[in-house]
This record gives sequence, structure tokens and C-alpha cells, in this order.
Amino acid sequence: MNGENPRLLKQVRILDAVQNVDRVADVLIVNNRIESIETVITALPNDTQIIDAQELILGTGLCDLYSHSGEPGNEARETFQSLAASAASGGFTQVVLLPDTNPPLRDPEVLASVLHKTQQMTQGLPQIHFWATLSQRTLSNHSNTIQMTELADLKDYAIGFTDQFTLSNLSFLRQVLEYVKPFNKPIAIGLSDNELTNQGVIREGANSIRYGLPGNPGYSEASAIAAGLEIIDSIKTPVHLMRVSTARGVELIADAKQRGVPVTASTTWMHLLFSTADIASYDPNLRLEPPLGNPEDRLVLIDAVKQGIIDAIAVEHQAYTYEEKTVAFAEAPPGVVGLELALPILWQTFVAIDQWSALELWQALSSRPRICLNQNLSSIQSNQANELVLFNPQKSWKLDPDNHKSLGANTPWWGKTITGRCLETWH
Repeated sequence: MNGENPRLLKQVRILDAVQNVDRVADVLIVNNRIESIETVITALPNDTQIIDAQELILGTGLCDLYSHSGEPGNEARETFQSLAASAASGGFTQVVLLPDTNPPLRDPEVLASVLHKTQQMTQGLPQIHFWATLSQRTLSNHSNTIQMTELADLKDYAIGFTDQFTLSNLSFLRQVLEYVKPFNKPIAIGLSDNELTNQGVIREGANSIRYGLPGNPGYSEASAIAAGLEIIDSIKTPVHLMRVSTARGVELIADAKQRGVPVTASTTWMHLLFSTADIASYDPNLRLEPPLGNPEDRLVLIDAVKQGIIDAIAVEHQAYTYEEKTVAFAEAPPGVVGLELALPILWQTFVAIDQWSALELWQALSSRPRICLNQNLSSIQSNQANELVLFNPQKSWKLDPDNHKSLGANTPWWGKTITGRCLETWH
């Protein structure tokens, strides 16, 4: 936001995901800080710009739990600069990046270097954090050996630790959870079983047969989640489960939460919007990992977000070059871009038709991801540091190179008109 002149957002709708507040008020902004919030503000500083904000929403800044950066190693896909611009354009004031870069983020010096670079580049907005990888694999005596990274050295630079686990390496998960428990750092893991996935590119079911694509059965995820939850319950180290995509996975997590297992969970925005029924188009932008669920999986995930069983919605933004993604569905690398699209499309899909309340969506994208990261929460108050986004749910715009900050165009909405646009983000 321009800090030169005071601004009055007149009768703006305030969505405070922390205080669970949805109300209309006048908001006076001075030097990028909220000076006052009142039902009606009449006393204004000189040169105040008055903005009719009756159709606008002022909300707490959004937070993405996990996305991918091309940099370092694949800058043709995405750079830190383009990703940060994309995040700010989409209303995200915090983004946490996964460590699958080249080189991977498992070396303290590499992690310290990229952290410093992003802090200098963004000047604090959006704030870019990094997950560090929990493990590294080495080839010895013609076999793969898995071992922990230098977790004690990495913890000073990473927001937390992450990795992917299967049934075959859950014993390593137990060792890791015991080791990192004193660090009091977020742990985010993906759980599935490679041997049971059948190298599927679509969730197994009637549609996988109909489309002639290899199916990945739902129990490949559910079996790993079930076993993983037992280990988490035993060790009591809090864990966040990423990319939950099946109805059975939701049931297992709901049961675990009722039993007091220290677990939170997220799904991705694409798994809430699409199912295997949409793959009839063979659009490679619907190739995800885990694959899109069957229609019943999608419905359960939607309800689980509303109930809070699924704590947060992640974007998992992943840009690819045109050549990488423009291939046959089964050969396409999994992932889509989404930092600029998630809020407006989720709003139109769920809030505009009253399936979710505005606060339910905002909490799943803003306050609850921060809870999963063990962060302090900041509500919308005067004379306090705030991460804020100004959103117009009615503004239409076309997704094309002129309106898109990310280097990636791999999305089902490319070239289409989107309703809803973030106007500004600020701290």
C-alpha cells in the first residue's frame, strides 16, 4: 500500500480470521498501519484519500503451508522473485517453500544462503520461509541408505522439517520424531505407500477404468496414514499431515484427533475443486500427486475443511515450463500454479454459493495454517503490526501474461476470465 497519504477504507468488510469477526466498518490507514477502526470515522488527517470500499474485503494476510520454488536449480520454472510477486498478487503474506530444489535444502550453508537472499529481495513481504528436509539417501553396497540430515544445524534457518514417508520407512519416522521433539519445530510429512500406488496417475475407481489410466487405490494413502498416526500417538511429537486426498484419510484423522493424537492436516486447493470426473478432458494440468480423488473423496474433503478436521488449505504452487507440462496426461509432471488463483476461485466455488462462510475460507487460508506452523496470531487491530490483504470478490480479470506474475502457465484457468482479485497486500 502507498504510505505517502492516509487512506480511509469507507465501509469495508473486515474478515478477521483470528478474532472470528466478520463486520463492516471504516478503517483509517496511515503509513501502512491501521490508525483506527470505527463504525464511522469522521475526523480525518489532511490529504486523506477516501476509498468507497463497500464491495471490498479487508482480511488477515494469507499463509501457504507448502509450495515449490524452481530456484535454486530450475530458474526457468520459477525464481524467488517471480514466486514472491505471485504470492503478493494472490494475497499471501507468508509462503513456506519445500526443500526439493537443486541442490535440495538439506545443507545449513545452502539454506542460510537462500533465506538471506529472499529476505533481502522481498524486504519482508511476502515473508518466505523454508522447510528443511528430514532425510538424505545415499547409495552404499548397491543399496539405498536413509539417514537424518544435520537437523540440529538446520533448525536455526528452517521454519520446520518435512519429508515423504511410506510403510517401508516408518521406522525411520519414529527415530526422527524422537530426535526432533526437543526442537519444538513444526514437522510436516506426506504419507503414502509407493508399493501400493501401482504407479497410478488417477485415483482408482470407475473413472480410472473409463479413461484407461492406471489407478492409484485409496488404501495406498489410508494405510500409510493409519500406521503413521499410531507412531505419532506413541511418540507424542506434534505432526502436520500434508496432501490428504481421500475420504478414508479424513476419517482416520478425525478419529485420531478425537483420541488426542497431536496431529493437524491439510489438503490442497485443487483436491477441493476437482475430482476424477474432471479428468475426461485429459488436461495435464489436472495431473497431481497425490492424484485427484474420486467424487466422494472431494465431497468429504470439502466438509472436512468446514468442520476443521482438515485444518488448512495449501496451494502447493508448482510452476513448470510449457514444454514440461504440454505432454500426455500420464507423462505430465504433477503440479499446477495457484498462488494468484486460490483465493478468488475458492471464494467463487464455496463462499459465493454459501457452502462455506467467508470466515471459514479465510481461516483455512490464513489463521489455521499459522497455527500449524506454531506461529503467533495477529488480529486486525489499530496501532498494531498487521499482515493484511485487500480483496475485491467481484473484480473480473483475464489470466494471461499481462496479469500473471508467476513464470508458470500450467493451470486449467490459463486464458480464462477469473472473478475476484487481490488489490493489495501489506505489512
